[in-house]
Amino acid sequence: MHINITDSENGSNKGSSSQLVHYLEKENRVSDLMQEPERWFNQDRQDIQPYEVRTSLDNNIAKLSSSDAKFFLINVSPSRKELAWLKELYGEEAMKAKLKEYAVSVMDEYARNFRRPGIESSKDLLWFGKIEEHRYYSHKDPEVKQGIRKRGELKDGDQWHIQIVVSRKDITNRIKLSPMNKSRGRNQGHSLKVGQFDRKTFAASRERIFDEKFGFDRGLTESFLYTNTMKNGTVEQKLLMQRVGVLKEKVTIDSLQNKSGSPSPEHEPIKESLLDSLLIKTDPDYSPSVFKRKKKRRRNDQGLRL
Repeated sequence: MHINITDSENGSNKGSSSQLVHYLEKENRVSDLMQEPERWFNQDRQDIQPYEVRTSLDNNIAKLSSSDAKFFLINVSPSRKELAWLKELYGEEAMKAKLKEYAVSVMDEYARNFRRPGIESSKDLLWFGKIEEHRYYSHKDPEVKQGIRKRGELKDGDQWHIQIVVSRKDITNRIKLSPMNKSRGRNQGHSLKVGQFDRKTFAASRERIFDEKFGFDRGLTESFLYTNTMKNGTVEQKLLMQRVGVLKEKVTIDSLQNKSGSPSPEHEPIKESLLDSLLIKTDPDYSPSVFKRKKKRRRNDQGLRL
């Protein structure tokens, strides 16, 4: 499962949403005329027209300046393994309905992640989602750069994903909400205004929601926690994660061999709570002395960068 939040996939998010809404209608424009167009949806409706999306977003910008973001784009992309699991459970047509249900749950988590009174679920947000079946090669893809594929060609395999456009303001048009806020403790007043959004927590929660909702058995190495730790964690955290992965694999093998299905005692020294405390609760030190050291280090490093 991959999820990312951007300003806009096509055009700026500081003006009208019309360019983005038009872009996300691309599959409807090239589809068979006899085929029913894929409509926009939210937690209340499944038949929202493009003009309703554009009008609602563009009118929900009270007290935002011309330089302020007006909306954000959330791309939710299940892996091929996750899509295959859904297709096996529900079939392709019903899978689309399940993806929409999942999107509502993701937006519930998005709302809660701000930790602001009055912003408790997707109903407190102004947002619209759209299911897309295809992905296309762009100039950024290695295959295009190598001349193997052409820009605009369809990518192979299942490419189902969800595009969600969410307003910067809440459903009441009074509260500003920014998932781009990175203050998280450095500026408490600013955090209270725009919410203390933690992207890592949000990214991890979308896996938990998917696994719980659809009974998906996610391996440790397939998790965001593992990937993020191996990329950004300390040496201690990486070693612990590798050790947990080895132990979990042993527990799985032993469980298959053991009729009771219970792991042996020697495989119980590492607890999930310990893992969580080391890998999730790693808030950076924002003390003045740390900032001074980092600033001095950056200054000294400038001459070494190419």
